[in-house]
Amino acid sequence: MSGQTLLVIDEGTTSTRAMLFGAEGSCLGVEQRELHQHYPRPGWVEHDPEQIWSSSLACARKMVEEAGGAGQIAAIGITNQRETILFWSRASGRALGPAIVWQDRRTAQLCSERKARGDEDWVQKRTGLLLDPYFSASKIAWALQHWPAVAEAGEDLCVGTVESWLVFRLTGGLHISDASNASRTALMDIGSGRWDPDLLALWGVPRSALPEIVDCAGSFGMTLAGHFGAPVPICGLAGDQQAASIGQACLAPGDTKATYGTGAFVLTNTGDEQRLSRNRLLTTIAWQIGGLRSYALEGSVFVAGSLIKWLRDDLGLLGNAAESERLARSVPDSGGVQIIPAFTGLGAPHWHASARAAISGLSFATGRAHIVRAALEAMAHQTSDLMACFAADGAQWETLRIDGGMAANDWLAQDLCDMLDLPVERPRFVETTALGAAMLAGIGCGLFDSLEDAAAMRGAVDLFKPDMHADTRSARLEGWQAAVRGVLARSQGRP
Repeated sequence: MSGQTLLVIDEGTTSTRAMLFGAEGSCLGVEQRELHQHYPRPGWVEHDPEQIWSSSLACARKMVEEAGGAGQIAAIGITNQRETILFWSRASGRALGPAIVWQDRRTAQLCSERKARGDEDWVQKRTGLLLDPYFSASKIAWALQHWPAVAEAGEDLCVGTVESWLVFRLTGGLHISDASNASRTALMDIGSGRWDPDLLALWGVPRSALPEIVDCAGSFGMTLAGHFGAPVPICGLAGDQQAASIGQACLAPGDTKATYGTGAFVLTNTGDEQRLSRNRLLTTIAWQIGGLRSYALEGSVFVAGSLIKWLRDDLGLLGNAAESERLARSVPDSGGVQIIPAFTGLGAPHWHASARAAISGLSFATGRAHIVRAALEAMAHQTSDLMACFAADGAQWETLRIDGGMAANDWLAQDLCDMLDLPVERPRFVETTALGAAMLAGIGCGLFDSLEDAAAMRGAVDLFKPDMHADTRSARLEGWQAAVRGVLARSQGRP
């Protein structure tokens, strides 16, 4: 390692990691710490901003030490949970309240009010997004209404997503946000790449509090010398799902990846076309480099790996997440059990914030293996729903590239392949989110000339091929769709 090493801070929803990469794509080290989620009320989800900062700094310091010092690091890349929003003092750099996490649903009423008055169509045309509590804008509006420390901060107020918070603290005051993260706030016109005055007015957000929007790769600033012993350049920034798409080398229109982490997120590259969905998908900025934006269609599922975590930690049905594969294989099917994991509402394509999770089809013959298998099957069922929407929007999938923690499960990978009736490709190194951030940092510091050059970091892949009878596939999807209809009916007060 001689100044060619790339350091990535991967700040997720349930953990923070720092990873070291060689320029050829090898992972040279990992340091990880748990990130605690707080649930002050039903539907509310918060993080402690100081824990986000301290755990990120501690993990990064460990990797700098392992690399042999700051002089061995060519650049830092940062990737992060998107839509989570933070509030802090420009003067002191201290947080003014908790971070409101992307899963949080406290602003459902605010979003419903704006839908009722007809705002969603023009918001979607400007932002590519829908009026949903998922996105940052309504969270900012809520904090300005309910938290005096935020409302009274005036010109001292800084508001930003997680990468913005980390850059501010790392550099001692640089207030920026990359275009991929900014596109998830519902405050950015994704056609112009700028904050939109009408959107700011809709939510009452002061422009002075927002960061400058920058590229995803470039020379953004230097860390304070005290953090790592010497300044290190920050050269790559991207939201986690866009970073995973880059790490999967989804660089051409039609290339599609699905990440199965805390939630599940599918992105299909649409090139320089800002395609507006007619089927409740999202249009988002995949990346911006040299001022040029590439776009993607996205399907967002709020609960994936967090369902397995719930089965393990709260119900005690699993000793560890890896046990889910063995249990799924131990039964021929789910025994009619369906799990609709709407713990924080339903995302695409339904977008029902008030929907709640359900387990149906239970009998005395049901065992824990059936419930665990139903939980894993829900991943393929949700993805199948999304595939139909992408196809209807003219973005037919040919191959699905999967990653994220759940993708290590061979049974899940094959079930996705069977239920989608598509080849599924999984890289040997599944942490593609961090890899994508490393690729951007490599471009930003000059190790690579382009994303195509950096894509060599992806490495070898495994291929899964469909092997399921069409009748089996149809029966499963019919059972799933009936269970979803029941959840939606209950959320709307219908029997």
